[in-house]
Amino acid sequence: MNIEWFYIAIVLACSDIIHGVLWHTLSDFYIIFGEIVYNIVQSPFVAWIVHEVLEAIFHLIVLSLVFQSITIGVLAATIHLIIDLYHNFYNLKLTPLQHRALHFSIESIFFMIVLAL
Repeated sequence: MNIEWFYIAIVLACSDIIHGVLWHTLSDFYIIFGEIVYNIVQSPFVAWIVHEVLEAIFHLIVLSLVFQSITIGVLAATIHLIIDLYHNFYNLKLTPLQHRALHFSIESIFFMIVLAL
């Protein structure tokens, strides 16, 4: 087995950091956009799901471009979305390091399994 799983997990972590930087840099836009989404869906829960799905689409684009594989992009975005939904829904109180470790560990194990098939 090669270590492609490691590279995927690292790029996904970098993509998440880039998303965070964009989130803070463009916070005024995101606040307005979030309000528009909320007014359309009329539900904080659905607005949160929309945000998480848009973040997953961002990861899909980044990883698909880096690895030149839509399959890796879809798999990475999906596992990242599932982890985000889980830890946000259950309101896990994580430090930034714990949050990154949770994502990295689960995403690494996921890709180890997928690439071993």
